[in-house]
Amino acid sequence: MTQFQNTLSFAKQMDEKDSLKAFRHQFHLPLQKNGKPYIYLCGNSLGLQPKSTRAAIEQELKDWENHGVEGHFHAKNPWMPYHEFLTEAMAKVVGAKPIEVVVMNTLSVNLHLMMVSFYRPTAKRHKILIEFDAFPSDKYAVASQIKFHGFDPSESLIELKAREGEECIRMEDIEAVIEAEGEEIALIMIGNTNYYTGQFFDMKHITALGHAKGCKVGFDCAHGAGNVALNLHDSGADFAVWCSYKYLNSGPGSLGGCFVHERHAYDKTLPRFEGWWGHNKQTRFGMRDGFDPIPGVEAWQLSNPPILSMAAIKASLEVFMEAGMENLRKKAVVLTGYLEFLIDEMNNNRIKIITPRDPKQRGCQLSIQVKDADKTLFNQITEAGVIADWREPDVIRVAPIPLYNSFEDVYRFVEVLETKI
Repeated sequence: MTQFQNTLSFAKQMDEKDSLKAFRHQFHLPLQKNGKPYIYLCGNSLGLQPKSTRAAIEQELKDWENHGVEGHFHAKNPWMPYHEFLTEAMAKVVGAKPIEVVVMNTLSVNLHLMMVSFYRPTAKRHKILIEFDAFPSDKYAVASQIKFHGFDPSESLIELKAREGEECIRMEDIEAVIEAEGEEIALIMIGNTNYYTGQFFDMKHITALGHAKGCKVGFDCAHGAGNVALNLHDSGADFAVWCSYKYLNSGPGSLGGCFVHERHAYDKTLPRFEGWWGHNKQTRFGMRDGFDPIPGVEAWQLSNPPILSMAAIKASLEVFMEAGMENLRKKAVVLTGYLEFLIDEMNNNRIKIITPRDPKQRGCQLSIQVKDADKTLFNQITEAGVIADWREPDVIRVAPIPLYNSFEDVYRFVEVLETKI
């Protein structure tokens, strides 16, 4: 275990020893008006742009310019199978088999598509279990699915809440809810890394609990993909969805990813919304054939994908493959641990870390709760050159990203925080 020190010289020593330090230079760092880089700790909201992204997109623009429609077959990276160029790398990032992973649509669209297949309510089993403090779009999505099927969210939506005076949900409380209500739960759909608290849930355990009661189980991995070891295949979850613009650095509003477990790969009886891009690739252009789903998660595709967005994802995934998820996670544990140590060293009762202390129960993000908050403190650190993230009512989210953040970034952030608190 690293013995941390509250000095700038220690932070610089850690950076010098960092085997991943060169990756920082592969990203564009936003600059302040004075020309100095911001201390950017907001990759949990929008990742920075890899320097290789521009060339990746310009390649597709050049091929469109030179080939027109023939770019589908004759571009440097032919557009027809383009999504397949992303599959192996994305599968490695999320811990899945290639047949289980596809890049398509955006997160909330994919969540709805998954619920078409895996939320099949009946008069007896119609409930959905979600966190009380889930990301709003997830709650809107599940509530709307409940209503679409003719049920009432006030009766069919179960919200997991932390205990009074606590911010994070205890596993024993999840176990108790599933044990008590599992026979009526059709779907467990939890954000595997909570956007607000940063709590990372044990997906394998939750999935086993749900399956034992006959529930389908899915996860929103928006704050997990590229951040923590998801091990989606081994988790046994029925499905998962995620975005790619946070830790995966693919640009604002870029495409999402989708996982469907291998055991569903060849089940043609699963209900789903269908589109031509999910049809058998060999007969796709027959045009008049009945729908013949591609084996695996590709069957859930609807339309041919936006190549320019996929080019940005491809550029980022190449960086991930070079760095290695295991190496990134190893650095993230130490980097986030150093941030935690420095905040503790402040010994200021106006702020409190609400993210779990156990590294196995969190990713890069620490959520700092501010007593008597009115966003003033957040505004002050922004003016001092820090880009972080404010979440109502009282939390500053800070995420040191192992690809491009340094130990010195962390040290200087806490230095700013201490002067403004």
